[in-house]
Amino acid sequence: MPMIIPIRDLRNTSKVSELAHKQQEPIYVTKNGYSDLVVMSAEYYERFARENRIDQAIFEAEQEFAENGEATDAEIVFAELEKKYFE
Repeated sequence: MPMIIPIRDLRNTSKVSELAHKQQEPIYVTKNGYSDLVVMSAEYYERFARENRIDQAIFEAEQEFAENGEATDAEIVFAELEKKYFE
């Protein structure tokens, strides 16, 4: 379940930092009852960004294939790569 805190709780930065590191998930900060900010630990952010880059790369590859792609047998591709880099 996501952690939600009011913006006034940001005054206690040590507590918010401790929560972010302990929970290892985003902490949603509300202002006047509405979502305003998201706080997370640097470790969690790095993991999130890495996964997002992987997802983005997959999405771009799928789009490229849909536009002008042609399926190639994996054995042929690996044989060509092995020849190119190991022979």
